[in-house]
Amino acid sequence: MALIAYNQISIPSFMYGTAWKKDDTTRLAQLAVESGFKAIDTANQLIHYREALVGDALLSLKKNGVQRDQLFLQTKFTSLDGQGGQPPYDPSVNLATQVKQSIESSLEHLHTDYLDSYVLHGPYSRRGLGAEDWQVWAAIEELYKAGTVRMIGISNVSAQQLAELCAKATVKPMVVQNRCYAATGWDNEVREICRSHNVIYQGFSLLTANGQVLSAPAVREIAKRLGTGVAQVIFRFAMDVGMLPLTGTTNPQNMKEDLQAEQLTLTTEEVQKIESIGLIHR
Repeated sequence: MALIAYNQISIPSFMYGTAWKKDDTTRLAQLAVESGFKAIDTANQLIHYREALVGDALLSLKKNGVQRDQLFLQTKFTSLDGQGGQPPYDPSVNLATQVKQSIESSLEHLHTDYLDSYVLHGPYSRRGLGAEDWQVWAAIEELYKAGTVRMIGISNVSAQQLAELCAKATVKPMVVQNRCYAATGWDNEVREICRSHNVIYQGFSLLTANGQVLSAPAVREIAKRLGTGVAQVIFRFAMDVGMLPLTGTTNPQNMKEDLQAEQLTLTTEEVQKIESIGLIHR
């Protein structure tokens, strides 16, 4: 698997996402790694993730010779509003303490003493960044300074919010993870800020958010030329425009095929065509 070099950290160029896997989380996370994925994304948010079951997969993998330092582990701090009534921290304590309790829980779940990447699951504010966002970000910065996490970032963020965070944060975000819509130029405004500030852009829902693009004749023609599926074309496109894509497939064959996207080659014209095709289908 290709690696992205960032601040002397090697980051796999493709990530397996564990959202919505429920009781199948352990089996699927283990299968993903056995299929070739070296980066796993989760969150300490019971309503959508089973972080502890990812940890169970890691224990099984370790018994089979896959060591902690061979994997890139990313998890998230989720606000109380996003926890579905099951927070991994005491909701009555201040936000900095909530972050501390959440990451302590995550480290225990994942059987590790450090995380490769720690992400604020989403801003508290709909527009701009409010006091709560800055309090939580300051707590996440402290985890980075202490070496508990090697990279820090934010998810579900607008371009305006990201620009503000990059401008004002003491420790700038190193990762952005967004749902990526072709209809917005594949989140081009956010990606442009990421490019200018050396932030790694992780795109999720590349397939599920873009059904019209997957069925577009132009994309199907590219897949036919390459002898592959349309999903792999989209993942290769994502890599070509500087994204680190996520896949959450539950199909063992798809896991292997998705990883083969790294071996595909798109022409410059094909990349440009896919980049603009979502705008056409809005």
